Amino acid sequence: MNKVTAIIVDDEQRARDVLSKLLERNCPGVSVLTECTDVLSAVDKIKELKPNVIFLDIQMPNYAGYELVNFFDKIDFEIIFVTAFDHYAIKAFELNAIDYLVKPVERLRLVDAVKRVSTKVNSKESKEQYKQLLNTIKEKEFKKIIIPELGNRRILEINNIIAIEAEGSYCKVYQTDDKPLVISKNLKYFDEKLEIEDGFFRSHRGWIVNLNHVKVLNKTELNLTLSNNIKAKISRTRLDAFEIQIA
Repeated sequence: MNKVTAIIVDDEQRARDVLSKLLERNCPGVSVLTECTDVLSAVDKIKELKPNVIFLDIQMPNYAGYELVNFFDKIDFEIIFVTAFDHYAIKAFELNAIDYLVKPVERLRLVDAVKRVSTKVNSKESKEQYKQLLNTIKEKEFKKIIIPELGNRRILEINNIIAIEAEGSYCKVYQTDDKPLVISKNLKYFDEKLEIEDGFFRSHRGWIVNLNHVKVLNKTELNLTLSNNIKAKISRTRLDAFEIQIA
């Protein structure tokens, strides 16, 4: 594992102490350079010490943790967000493929996050990824999904997704403005990312559909006609749930 230098940013002394001890005991490759109690002091220390990773609490006075990116023209460090459970924030992390830890921090989850970040210290992420996270959390709207794939990050507009079809360990993503994409993620991956509140519905073991793009339900043939004349399957056992969703 690459040697990782870190700064802990949290307004709670106990939270900083706990995370510092967990890192000391379980992540010997991490060296904590300093601790900060707010975003502004963290900005100064980051510019001075140039750490590889920031363990950044979200809920702090004056500035929320995710606003830290506004103080930098270039993000040349990794961020692992640390937060008490918040549905919108955690979902935003997952959609944007960004590491996060939930308080109280679990040892194994911390070790996994550090392993992931240590592999990226020499390949800096762009600011756009974190800016998108900021916008997602602030607006509580999930407009994009970022999919890690073969060392790259594929960005899809959620509203443009018509349906997702399983193809073994891969998926075919049908979009409004482009030809279908074959992505090396299984349907379960998308099922966990795109919850029902986003307007997506698991109509069949091999299909997820965007309810906003459903045009026709054929109960006899058990299929759905979607935008762009795409035909998706619907299981008989899912008919009642589907009709409730579109009622």
